[in-house]
Formats: sequence, C-alpha cells, structure tokens
Amino acid sequence: MSELDGVGVMVTGATSGLGAAMAAALSAAGARVVVTSRDLARAQTAAAQLGPDALGVALDVRDEDAVGAVVEEVWDRLGGLDVLVNNAGIGMLTVNPRFLTDPQPFWAVAPDGFRDVIDTKLTGAFLVARAAAPRMVAAGSGRIVNISMSEQTMTRRGFVPYGPSGAAVEALSRVMAADLADTAVTVNLLLPGGATATGMVPDDTPPEVRERLLDPAVMGPPIVWLASPRAAGVHDQRIVATEFDAALSAP
Repeated sequence: MSELDGVGVMVTGATSGLGAAMAAALSAAGARVVVTSRDLARAQTAAAQLGPDALGVALDVRDEDAVGAVVEEVWDRLGGLDVLVNNAGIGMLTVNPRFLTDPQPFWAVAPDGFRDVIDTKLTGAFLVARAAAPRMVAAGSGRIVNISMSEQTMTRRGFVPYGPSGAAVEALSRVMAADLADTAVTVNLLLPGGATATGMVPDDTPPEVRERLLDPAVMGPPIVWLASPRAAGVHDQRIVATEFDAALSAP
C-alpha cells in the first residue's frame, strides 16, 4: 500500500505552480486528490494527468455559495475530506506585470487589483476552511494546511497586496489553530522558503534571477508528510519546505 491510500485531499488552485506540484506528490503517494480551479476545463485536465482517482472541480474560492456547494460535493464524492490544502492565490502580475524590475508604491495599486488578490488568497482560505472545518470536527478528524510565503516577501518593497495577503493568511492560520485546539482537526502553515519557478514570475525575469528560483516540487515531501500518519498531532506549526529534510532528521 502507498502511504496515503484512502486519504482524500482537496488542493485549491492546483492546476499550476505550487498547487500542481503538491497535487502530484499527494497523488503519487496514493491520495485521492481533488484539484480545483476557477476554470473547469483546466481542473479536469490537471486531474486527468494525475490519474483516474483524481477529480477536477471548478471553484472560485471568493464565492461563498460556490465554496459551500463544492465542499459538500467533494465530501459526498470522497466519503469525507481528510486534508484541505488552501493554496489558491494570484500574484503580483495582476497588479504590476514588472513588479520585480519596476516595483510600484502601494498608492499606485488599483483598488480592484488589491481586492482581487486579498479576496483570493485570504478570503478564499477563510471561506473554504469555514465550510470544511465543521464537517471535519463532526467527523472527528481532519487536517488543514494553509500555504504561505516568506516573511521577506510579506514586507518587500512594491509587494502590495501580495505580501500583506500572505501575512494575513499566517494570522488567520494561528487563529484557526487556536479555535480548533480542543478538537481532532489540525491546522498548519507550509511555505516554499523562497521564490519559486511558477507562472507568478514575469516572463522578462533576468536569467540570473531565474537560476535561483526554487522548483515547485520542493513542496512535495512536506505536504505528503502533513497528510500522512507520521504527522498525526502536528498542529499550529510553520513548516518551511527548503528546511524540511533537515528538520525531520534533527534529533
């Protein structure tokens, strides 16, 4: 048997980047993975690439009604939900296509762009967890993993609203963990540990910068561990993927 046989996982925003890498690792470990995207065709294509046990579902995490309906659908189709990975997010490209080379001050950010990033990353994580957590509590088990970013990114010049969205997700996670402390549901944070080679990076990023980008696959080992029996009882932790192997092997 594979390590995650029988484990049902939903990864939001899982058709590319970190989400796709985590979905692939979870599926390879035996989990039945639900891939979500705003675009149904993309979700279904990504799921098909994982194998016959994966499901592709359309979901706009900003939409409260859609979130409730999808969580109910996933719960019914999987016979429950063991792990929720809140990964959905949009990056700085949506507010400044040249954010790495020409950072813009916060006052130059369009309010609609600000809201879209915050609503996707922060409000989305809140809405999906809000729909899943009561079911997990009633079932007597469940794990929520919220995907974050480095503190340097949170406070970097020109990174409004992406940086603040990550900082807010970290605060939300800590409160969620406190609220769930007396239950069998755990909440943890996971982040890559540096900039990663995803679609959030501008096309004109200099080669010397691209060479330093992390492979999104760095998220694979820690997310599989967090979904596995090995992480039973792990709660309210901030796990950095680049430091995961060293932390796991430490005495």
